[in-house]
Amino acid sequence: FIYNQDMTIIVKNKETLIFEDFIFKCCVGKNGTTNKKIEGDMKTPKGLFSLGNVYYRKDRNSKPVTKLKTIPINKKMVWCNDIRSKNYNKLIKADNKIKHEKMYRKDYKYDYIITINYNTKNTKIGKGSAIFIHLSKNFKKTAGCVALNKKDLLILLKLINRKTKIRIF
Repeated sequence: FIYNQDMTIIVKNKETLIFEDFIFKCCVGKNGTTNKKIEGDMKTPKGLFSLGNVYYRKDRNSKPVTKLKTIPINKKMVWCNDIRSKNYNKLIKADNKIKHEKMYRKDYKYDYIITINYNTKNTKIGKGSAIFIHLSKNFKKTAGCVALNKKDLLILLKLINRKTKIRIF
């Protein structure tokens, strides 16, 4: 058995995520996948992306077992999706003058998230922000993220490492 160091997470159709021998049910953006992602289009970007940090709600869950860097979410953490901001598509401290996505949510969806490094280096304003792998209970389509149920996301976190990439078709 040879362990493949650069295993890739594959999102082949709109409801299946494959990693090694695991096949997980998932969901993607309400309007499918695209090569021409635009902020607010409800589409998941197609391509091959590296993964970023894992964020989690330590007030609700234990720290996940993973080789990725884990960061507890606090009430002030938000992800900037304001096309007028120099911090577009970055994690920032809440600022009411800047449009943003709250990381500390009332629902469960961001109890565990893995950031997908889409539009994070040489960020293009308006090309889409806050693309994550997050939680879903009912596999209702997302605003552009990939979503898994909690059990599957926790299994995936144990399997992946910093070299793992995600390919979205």
